[in-house]
Formats: sequence, structure tokens, C-alpha cells
Amino acid sequence: MSYTYTIWFAIAGLLLGHGIVGAAVGGIIGFVLDNLRFSQRRSATPEAGGFVGPLFALLGAVAKSDGRVSEAEIAVAERMMTRMGLSAELRQQAVASFNRGKQPEFDVTPMIDELRQWVGLRRDHAFPVLDVVIETVLAEGNPPPEKMAILRQLAFALRVSDMELMALMAMKGYAWNAGAGGQRGYSRGTGGSGGYVPPTRNTQGPDPYAILGIARDADDRAVKRAYRKLISEHHPDRLGDLPEDMRKRAEARASEINAAYDRIKEERGFK
Repeated sequence: MSYTYTIWFAIAGLLLGHGIVGAAVGGIIGFVLDNLRFSQRRSATPEAGGFVGPLFALLGAVAKSDGRVSEAEIAVAERMMTRMGLSAELRQQAVASFNRGKQPEFDVTPMIDELRQWVGLRRDHAFPVLDVVIETVLAEGNPPPEKMAILRQLAFALRVSDMELMALMAMKGYAWNAGAGGQRGYSRGTGGSGGYVPPTRNTQGPDPYAILGIARDADDRAVKRAYRKLISEHHPDRLGDLPEDMRKRAEARASEINAAYDRIKEERGFK
């Protein structure tokens, strides 16, 4: 459990001129808040396996959103099932859910809502879920607007910003400008408005600034701040009992973040 509030409230009580008594009172208040926050995080820990049905239904919908399900998209789904080490029962559920998501006029909104409820307050669990969906979105290369519309709807529901989504895409080697092509498309078919610019593979390799979610003209302090925030959110030790594949994805993202930060440090000459 973190004692951040305990420490800060104790210091505040001391600095406000109440001496040891103020520090003690502040520490008690902070300790209560730390306990409350810890209880909320524990209650928000996702149930193991609870993501399988809605996640694979969403993958089926993403694959079908442009009118056809390709062999590459099916291969991605099968690879996910293997990597996640699903039991025979959960694998059967995943296959059935994927096939259900492929049906015409399938509504992704209830599935996204289920994933939002499963993730709860754990934003660090939102990123592995998005990472899986991104792999399906990019299965055939530059994705059409229908696929990106579903991805952005999911990201919005999981409280992940466009900037953070751009960073996840950058880690996959794709450059994407969320501001291009007008407003968000949150439902199927709405992403096809004129001016859509798809994510494109970055031939120069992942952009370190995009990975950290910052502009190239950001100062050194902003770079360091962005790095610390990202590495704390993507650290695999925070993921609890998620499948090993999702933990490995978090490890890969942490490695990408560290590599991006090292490239920027070398370029700018700071430690």
C-alpha cells in the first residue's frame, strides 16, 4: 500500500505551524485516505478471465467492420487465444464470442461497456486491452475508418486519450494524427467521413516523442515528467493476475518507453 497521503498530510500539518500534534493529526487523516484509496484499487482489480467474452466479441466486430474478415485477422485472434493460455472452456467462449462479433449489425457498445466495467479504476489494465485490439486493427496494415472508430470508442470508454492512443500506435511503428479527418467517430460507420487519414507505418521506426506523447519542442522537464508518468502506468508489476501474454505486452511497452527516453536523452545530451 502507498502512504503518499499519510506523508503529505503529516508534512502539511507540521508546516501549518501545529508542530508534532499537527503532523500527527495530518498523518492520521492521510492514513485514512491512503487506506480508502487502497481499498478502492483492490475492489477494482479485474476478475481473471472476465474480459474474454467481450474482448473477443469486439475483435470479431473490428475484423468484420470493413465488410470481410481476413485470414490475417483470424490468425490474430487464434494467436491471442494461444498466447493467453486460455483453458478449453475459455477458448470455446472466445471462439463463440468472436463469431458473434462478426454478425451483421453487431452492436459493439455493450461489449465496450463490459470491458469498461471489467477494467474499472485500473487504467493500467486498460492499456493491455487496447494493445490486443490495436493488433487486430493493424492486422492488414493501414486500417480503414471503421476499425479506427471502434478502437477510439473503446479508448474513450477506458479513459485513454487520443494522445495516449497515438503513443500506443507509435509503439507498433505506426504514425497517426488523431486530429486529422475531423471529429471522433464513436459508432460504426461514422468514421468514414471525408478527410479520414489512416495510421501509416513509420518507415523511420517508432517516433520516440510520439511514444512519450509529447511534442518535439517540449522542454527537458516535460520529457522527464512524461517518461515517469508512462513508465509507472505501463509497469508489468502492476498487472496482478492478468494472463502472461498481457504481462509480456506490458513489458514490451515498458521497453519501448525506456528506449524512446534513451533516444531523446542521447539526442538532447541530458541524463
